[in-house]
Amino acid sequence: MADLKKFTLEELAEYNGQDGKPAYIAYKGKVYDVSESWLWEDGDHQGLHEAGKDLTDEIDDAPHEEDSLEDLPVVGTLEE
Repeated sequence: MADLKKFTLEELAEYNGQDGKPAYIAYKGKVYDVSESWLWEDGDHQGLHEAGKDLTDEIDDAPHEEDSLEDLPVVGTLEE
């Protein structure tokens, strides 16, 4: 597998799904592309979550399991 891009929180914030930008989220150190998911419209997930953020804590409290991310492309890793 090719080297994945490393994102800081500041860089991740640029991928918020607004103005034609891709929508990325981070979870447990991995950065996922949610741009093509019908559940993420313009970087918004059902009014509950916004793209461009580390959602680790929020997903752990979500009504679905982390396996809902399995089909999403991983585009990078989140740097601490």
